[in-house]
Amino acid sequence: MEIENIIDAHSHLWLRQDTTWNGQVIRTTTRGRSLFMGEEVQMLPPFLCDGQNTAEAFLANMDYAQVGAAVVVQEFIDGRQNSYLRQVMQRYPDRFFCCGMADFLHPGFYDEVLHLIAIDRFPGIAIPAHRLMGQPLNSDEMMRVFRLMEANHILLSITLSDGPEQVAQLREVIEECPTLKVAIGHLCMAEPPAVEPWKNDAWRQQVLLARNRNVMIESGGITWLYNSEFWPFPSAVRALREAADLVGWEHLMWGSDYPRTITAITYRMAYDFVLRSPELDDSAKRLFLGQNARAFYGFRELPQLPYIKNMSE
Repeated sequence: MEIENIIDAHSHLWLRQDTTWNGQVIRTTTRGRSLFMGEEVQMLPPFLCDGQNTAEAFLANMDYAQVGAAVVVQEFIDGRQNSYLRQVMQRYPDRFFCCGMADFLHPGFYDEVLHLIAIDRFPGIAIPAHRLMGQPLNSDEMMRVFRLMEANHILLSITLSDGPEQVAQLREVIEECPTLKVAIGHLCMAEPPAVEPWKNDAWRQQVLLARNRNVMIESGGITWLYNSEFWPFPSAVRALREAADLVGWEHLMWGSDYPRTITAITYRMAYDFVLRSPELDDSAKRLFLGQNARAFYGFRELPQLPYIKNMSE
């Protein structure tokens, strides 16, 4: 089948990685590699030899894979990319929904979030909560941030840690701010097949947060989580089906985790395993691959992207 207006709900962009995490350097080197937590890894596909993970390179992949738009989130391990993402929003307002990110690791981030919303005009804020190292999501300053976001119709993109603690905290946030739009990342950190997340109560409780009307779950990085299994990722499909059984396909969105995942697979392969799966019906595929994200993030005019034949075909 063919699906129009595919939307990627989880991606990353940067001009250069230059930060530290837990005292260890994360820095772009050469040929798409980065120093990362004490070792050199292939952070980008090797053909991105200048180390720049740009919007233009991503658009080339999106156009080729017929992906109309993408949500750009942020992660502490990449360093904050607010300055570059402001430029991306200005250049390509119809193709990218970009999330700003404050220094949530230290007190005083409320004023920074206020600036990201009021001055920089970010429509969303990203919080990699799984890296907050015990800092509660329901602290006084965090709750002020969430109320500010709700009042200004700013979307929250968040990834939670394993286990029940942050699930309970986010549940409190959702109850306190019922109209706040929340996108939970990485399919709630579904683990590889040996762990069988659908039998894990903590995973199920995190997924069940999406029974709330304004809460969605995106699958960014699921092909990375199941990388050892490789395409067509049958256990990833099982995890998607279990999540859908809990909250309905209307609350699930596709995400690629570009560019990290395309060191192992092509960008099209990041969703093609869903498109070709005989275990999912056409309605589920349409909702998951684009319809839900288009409504949730408010994408309007999307480009018509024809299939481009490969020279080798």
